Amino acid sequence: MGLSWYVTRRVAWAAVVTFIIVTITFALIAASPNPNVTEAATQAALSGEDPNEAAQRERELRGLDQPIYVRYMDYVTSVYTLNWGWSDSTSQPVTTALLDALFYTMQYSVPWTLLSLVLAPTIGLYSAANMYSWKDHLATGFAFFGYAIPNFFFGIILLLMFGVWLDWIPVVYDTGVAVFSLDNAIQLAIPVFVLVTGSIGGTMRVSRNESAEYTNSDFVKTAKAKGVSPLRVYARHILRPTMVPLSTTIVGQLLALFIGSSLLVEVVFGIPGLGRLTYEAILAQDTSLVLGSTLFFTFIAVIGNLLQDLAYTVLDPRISFDDR
Repeated sequence: MGLSWYVTRRVAWAAVVTFIIVTITFALIAASPNPNVTEAATQAALSGEDPNEAAQRERELRGLDQPIYVRYMDYVTSVYTLNWGWSDSTSQPVTTALLDALFYTMQYSVPWTLLSLVLAPTIGLYSAANMYSWKDHLATGFAFFGYAIPNFFFGIILLLMFGVWLDWIPVVYDTGVAVFSLDNAIQLAIPVFVLVTGSIGGTMRVSRNESAEYTNSDFVKTAKAKGVSPLRVYARHILRPTMVPLSTTIVGQLLALFIGSSLLVEVVFGIPGLGRLTYEAILAQDTSLVLGSTLFFTFIAVIGNLLQDLAYTVLDPRISFDDR
């Protein structure tokens, strides 16, 4: 009853949050001038026609002459039927454009997420096990470097080094290569490396600090006295309780990079993924595509936070949802 009621409330609240964000985004874009109307008026003026009449025809063609509440209600209705409108900038349905871009985003986001989930806690645990040694200092320096350097700047530097000077990787992302091929792995190696270094920095430090609290605890000393192997001690008795508070940092870091830094990485490396698609849609003021991508990113963020809360129960069964 406790867990099921908690999940139901979280899902309902997720729907409310999504609705609020989409509403705000729609209002901001509706208040800005439409570039298609401006372009139509400019072309009419250059051709000697009446720019006001041309602008009015363009507004009627795109349904912008209707009251804003009518346009808003039409969009909200279409959201629940997955009819997210037509993208003028890509000349295809919004859902098709998002799925096409998601195909390329998944190619680097899946290995990046898996590597971050494995490397960050492992390096932090290794650093805590060798605290204040040169190994700890090396891991700490790597974490601070990845946390401090901007992803887009780091990506440009690596692209210049390995793409221009050494000519080891293509400068422009090639969409024609097979997904599961060596060529694709080579051209995605640098973007994945940039995102991994940015995501494991803060997570690794949290893992180190949390692991250090359990290294000299009584239950760890008891496990060692009973002859438990060091691998089991660190993996089960130290890493598992560390993952409870660490899961919050991991989800936050990954979501921040997925929504923000991945956009910059896709622009730098020319990957036609969701981040670049959203960036180009904003520049083109493609209202339908911007709202569709906003809804998608909101859904990812809300579901990620929900899974984070549910992971607490798996990692620590003592946590109860009866009073939440």
